[in-house]
Amino acid sequence: MPVTPDALAHAEDLADFVAASPSSYHAAAEMARRLEDAGFTRLAEEDEWDVTPGGRYVVVRDGAAIGWTVPADATALTPVHIFGAHTDSPGFKLKPQPTTGSKGWLQAAVEVYGGPLLNSWLDRELRLAGRLALADGRVVLADTGPMLRLPQLAIHLDRDANSGLALDKQFQTQPVWGLGDPTQEDILAELATSAGVSASDIRGYDVVIADTGRGAVFGKDSAFFASGRLDDLASVHAGVVALETIDTAVSGPVAILAAFDHEELGSNSRSGAAGPFLEDVLGRVYDALGADASARRRAFASSWCLSSDVGHSVHPNYVHKHDPVVQPVLGSGPILKLNANQRYATDAVGSAAWRGWCESADVVTQEFVSNNNVRCGSTIGPITATRLGIRTVDVGIPILSMHSARELAGVSDLHDLTRVAGAFFAG
Repeated sequence: MPVTPDALAHAEDLADFVAASPSSYHAAAEMARRLEDAGFTRLAEEDEWDVTPGGRYVVVRDGAAIGWTVPADATALTPVHIFGAHTDSPGFKLKPQPTTGSKGWLQAAVEVYGGPLLNSWLDRELRLAGRLALADGRVVLADTGPMLRLPQLAIHLDRDANSGLALDKQFQTQPVWGLGDPTQEDILAELATSAGVSASDIRGYDVVIADTGRGAVFGKDSAFFASGRLDDLASVHAGVVALETIDTAVSGPVAILAAFDHEELGSNSRSGAAGPFLEDVLGRVYDALGADASARRRAFASSWCLSSDVGHSVHPNYVHKHDPVVQPVLGSGPILKLNANQRYATDAVGSAAWRGWCESADVVTQEFVSNNNVRCGSTIGPITATRLGIRTVDVGIPILSMHSARELAGVSDLHDLTRVAGAFFAG
């Protein structure tokens, strides 16, 4: 059946969000910008915080951001509802001494970031994006726009390409970005120009390669949405849209959107879910509410975290890769993710709570479980549950082409996830 106008508008807004978020640093900045535009107060970690009941706040740490609302009647025992997601996506990161090339070609020296589907990056217009650390202590964002390409070898020169193409990660994933002598050119100068700074002032950088294609709705009844970085900007965007609408005059939990970096690498960083960022923010919020250690433990005992990340839709060409019974599909609702070995944090109580939030939002949900012969991935869910002791549920949307340069989601699922996030934040 056709998707609703609201779902289509939501998909277009997601396309804008992804286009503005080519790197985790851009995603964190865009999340903060959106929340500030909605009336949230931007805080800095090095400052004293004036967090009061009825307030709305956002803070950025590197490529991660946390936004939250405090109900006007909040006390030291008010629980917290955390919607967790991540800002990074698999792909490539710029190496030191990044200007390279041969035979008249200028190339960028890159390192594989996470676990991308390498072949999906071939023959696309790509951009460099990330942050530059400058000599004067400033950190600025840079985005070149379309600039690079990984050109595929013509089939005339590799007659067996359609029998199985395997790229060498070192020698066959270095994109071209121009023509000339690499000893006379500097790709960092292109980044500097895009940021309006001098290349000589760059002292460090964290720069990735991103697809430049805009997200698009297509298919029968406008059912599909394709875009880069849906893993996991689809969840970040859902949380932003839901958090923007929270009315702090109404009783409820402290509503938090925690968008972490480095999930694709295991989350072990100061801005990752295994780091102290969320715990630091929670400590300062509950300090402001007058909570001692005992009150904080009591509040956490009645708190929840929804770890939202994409999961696998059943693939019509590879049905044998999925569980033979539990087979979620695009357009049939967000998914509840379960795993016997705690690769996901969902348990029976969490399953019941998730279904309750879905019912409150009038959203149909699906379940996801892995085929026993296929290793299950993991998320920030078990990490958050272990670090904070807050009951955690792993959820998300079903997609195809996970970790491709361009992934495929259902338009209605994207909107439904946001609706459930709103019910979750409202408590």
